[in-house]
Amino acid sequence: MSQPRLSFHRLWAVVLKEFIQMKRDRVTFGMMVGIPLMQLMMFGFAINSDPRHLPSAVHLADTGPFARTLVQALRTSDYFQIVHESGSEAESQRLLQLGEVQFVINIPIDFTRRLLRGERPTVLIEADASDPAATGPALNAVAQLANTVFNRDLPGPLAPLQAQNGPVDFRIHAHYNPENITQYNVVPGLMGVVLTMTMVIITGLAITRERERGTMENLLATPVRPFEVMAGKILPYIAVGYIQVSLILVAARFIFHVPMVGSLPLLYAVALLFIAANLAVGITFSTLAKNQLQAVQMAFFFFLPSILLSGFMFPFRGMPNWAQAVGSCLPNTHFLRIVRGILLKGNGLAEITPEIWPLLLFLAVAMTIGVKRYRQTLD
Repeated sequence: MSQPRLSFHRLWAVVLKEFIQMKRDRVTFGMMVGIPLMQLMMFGFAINSDPRHLPSAVHLADTGPFARTLVQALRTSDYFQIVHESGSEAESQRLLQLGEVQFVINIPIDFTRRLLRGERPTVLIEADASDPAATGPALNAVAQLANTVFNRDLPGPLAPLQAQNGPVDFRIHAHYNPENITQYNVVPGLMGVVLTMTMVIITGLAITRERERGTMENLLATPVRPFEVMAGKILPYIAVGYIQVSLILVAARFIFHVPMVGSLPLLYAVALLFIAANLAVGITFSTLAKNQLQAVQMAFFFFLPSILLSGFMFPFRGMPNWAQAVGSCLPNTHFLRIVRGILLKGNGLAEITPEIWPLLLFLAVAMTIGVKRYRQTLD
């Protein structure tokens, strides 16, 4: 007796079997729900292409009422948050180089006198243009502000000073990327993204592959300590990471013509910390995952916020405080600042030290968790 081509009973049995399998594999089911929720939260709340309240410094050589009016107008525009009053040009340059401020507003000493004479005094706005997406909207707001900032302060006989093109000449000086070339920002950032993606995924498969192939028993029979196993699995991939760093630097220099102002040996030295940190994360995931699929899913769960919340694709300062706090816990955020600082700004060890200790802390935590989890895996 021939069976029917389609049996709903057999079909329902297969569907029920898949639901049972999904229930048993809770990690995969959690990733299926968690990754869309993460994307929704980040794209809906954290990502902002119009950053505001950017930290700024003011170098106020003229303390007259018109200068104060200008500073207050910049503050109320929502794009500039005055966090520092610089005392000298050298201090202003230092703040920009360290990345502590996005803008420096320089008001000259003869600002009030020239304004009242109708000579259109020049106000210099220096911008850290290493990330063009962060500075563009604010500079456009300055151009509109120039036409109306002193309308209330120039009444009656001073009304003719309200020239059609504005009584003040705003000059923009974009540091580190004066032509606003996007490749200067994106290509160095790709170094952190590529290393995060490859290092975490490759090492995430290390122990799970050993377990699935049955070769883990060989390691268990040896007197090798957990830390030695982890270090032995990490070291070969460090060489792979350095090859990737070298390829990206060569492409950045000869294909995209990215300026390399700083020390490349310093960049290679810091890259070792970043590579080791990502490898430690991959090893930790491999001790948590039951199979290679789960290891890849965990790696992707870590990789997604590393791209979106690190400042690679969207301005870091445009994100809400909670997103910046999460991004500051990720090693890619600090490594991107180091790479862009060395290549575009010429930063040395003193300037990048505030970004190095978070990498060291992350590496220590990830390695500690990985070693403890590896002992539990052995048991």
